[in-house]
Amino acid sequence: MKQGVKNETSAQWRRGVLEMCVLRLLSDAPDYGYEIVVRLSRLGTLAAGENTIYPILRRLKKDGVVTTFERASPNGPPRQYYRLTEAGMARLATLKSEWRELARAVEACLEDGDPHD
Repeated sequence: MKQGVKNETSAQWRRGVLEMCVLRLLSDAPDYGYEIVVRLSRLGTLAAGENTIYPILRRLKKDGVVTTFERASPNGPPRQYYRLTEAGMARLATLKSEWRELARAVEACLEDGDPHD
């Protein structure tokens, strides 16, 4: 596989799971956008920049799965924090379930032999 194709495929996979990962991180506690970027960068393959994460956060807010509030920052203006709503917790539970089902199916497909055995 060409390097450019491999990178684009990986990028598509990451974009596909980033919403679930952002919701998962917010299920721990409210957080602000840049810190979400930092936390994802610690996970290697899930690293995503602000230009990717902030549009996801805006869409999640529009969808009603997160709300925002401001909190004072020790280094400058107040920060906008994101918090899961009940709808966000429900969406996260659904996405986790769907992900696990998909991952099991993919693993079965990747195993040697007939996946129907």
